Amino acid sequence: MTKLRTPCTTTPAARRRSHSGRGDHGSSDALGLALIAPAALGMAIVILFLGRGVDSRATVQIAAESGAQAAAQERTTAGAITAGRSAAQAMLIDEQTCTNPSVAVDISAFQPGGEVAVTVACSVSTAGLELIRPQAQTLTATAFATIDPLRAAEGGEP
Repeated sequence: MTKLRTPCTTTPAARRRSHSGRGDHGSSDALGLALIAPAALGMAIVILFLGRGVDSRATVQIAAESGAQAAAQERTTAGAITAGRSAAQAMLIDEQTCTNPSVAVDISAFQPGGEVAVTVACSVSTAGLELIRPQAQTLTATAFATIDPLRAAEGGEP
């Protein structure tokens, strides 16, 4: 038994119209996601790095100020150096914010009414940011604290 073929009565334009209402946009959605996802991920990593830089700047400045205040409270130069370094280093314990910290205490004007300066430097941590390979950035902050002019220093003299 032979089947007779019936001619197709729908035009190609009518077939396109009938398929367009199905909402099948899977390939264009996947393409859009493939183009946008890497850009969004890259933007998130850059924002993370910028935020880390701001946090590191604040940490370095606060560490320098804490070290200067601690050093200014001491009565001896040796005590000022020890207190200034200890206070500043205590603020620099977060490896996510600051790596390779260094603290320098300047006691050249250590006398009643003089001042003490503490300089703190560290590198912004790039841990977790290997995808964008940011350049190493070293931050430095110096803070000064005035020594009480009426306080006795070494030797008991004001």
